[in-house]
Amino acid sequence: MRSIVKSWQRIFALLLVVLMCIGCSKVPSISYNPWKIISVPTDAKLLDIAFTDNPQHGYLVGSNATLLETKDGGDTWKPISLQLDEQKYRFNSVSFQGKEGWIAGEPGFLIHTTDEGASWSRIALSEKLPGNPIAVKALAENKAELATDVGAIYQTTDGGKNWKAKVESAVGVVRNLERSPDGKYVAVSAKGNFYSTWEPGQSAWVPHNRNSSRRVENMGFADSGQLWMLARGGQLQFTEPAKPEEWQKADFPELSTSWGLLDLAYRTPDEIWIGGGSGNLLRSTDGGKTWEKDREVEEVAANLYKIVFFQPDRGFVIGDRGVLLKYLPNPEASSPEAA
Repeated sequence: MRSIVKSWQRIFALLLVVLMCIGCSKVPSISYNPWKIISVPTDAKLLDIAFTDNPQHGYLVGSNATLLETKDGGDTWKPISLQLDEQKYRFNSVSFQGKEGWIAGEPGFLIHTTDEGASWSRIALSEKLPGNPIAVKALAENKAELATDVGAIYQTTDGGKNWKAKVESAVGVVRNLERSPDGKYVAVSAKGNFYSTWEPGQSAWVPHNRNSSRRVENMGFADSGQLWMLARGGQLQFTEPAKPEEWQKADFPELSTSWGLLDLAYRTPDEIWIGGGSGNLLRSTDGGKTWEKDREVEEVAANLYKIVFFQPDRGFVIGDRGVLLKYLPNPEASSPEAA
């Protein structure tokens, strides 16, 4: 009996320490929570979101061949069933350019639509394709880029009938891969111990050592072309605007947090959002110099691992277990009285 009491005392003490650490964050709270929790009819892991040229019409994709459609700007979603074989597919990426769209996944999965998703056609991929598709980007009519989880990049200009390799060799297994609007790529190695970059005209990926002992979680591009990096322990870094090979001093948006930072997105050139574990969501309105915390979102029991802004007033945060947040601009900030 005494051992049971001591065990409960240890558990209570541990919970107390955790609660104290959570409550000791000195990051100020944002004055208005712009994120609405959207009910999604799945508990699958959601992985990507895209809209057609109609801002009301979009798609969500995820694990277990999850495909969801919205026709009201993301307020409600309904599942779409595709006629597939018995393999268990994971839809990693979706992208639209106008009415033309693509969905890529694994194992070796790619489908294409030219009518906003009213019908989809399967694109046959070579069995010799290095790796599995993890990212697809619609670029123009019949033109798209496809990237795999080992860094192979291909481009089609005829609606997927033929593909041309953009790099001579793969980079190795990657955990994250991002594309900039002008066609550059950055990829983080599977173990987070180095990253690689590629840009149009180069024949191969250029590897880079990480610039600290912390493993890299995720990387991407700012609108200005700068790279950003999220590393273990809540560390954030940006490259110098005029010197992409040099990194600025590392910052910790929330020094006291024990939750990892998983993704970063720009709403405007100065406003940045960062998502992380256990509903952690931070905002900077001065390009990353200072940070605020959205404490209402902390109640969401999910890791927030993907943030997407299609326009400054149209954004979404994707979390695990079917969690989706939709951005709602502050009506007071946009009202004539506020101006």
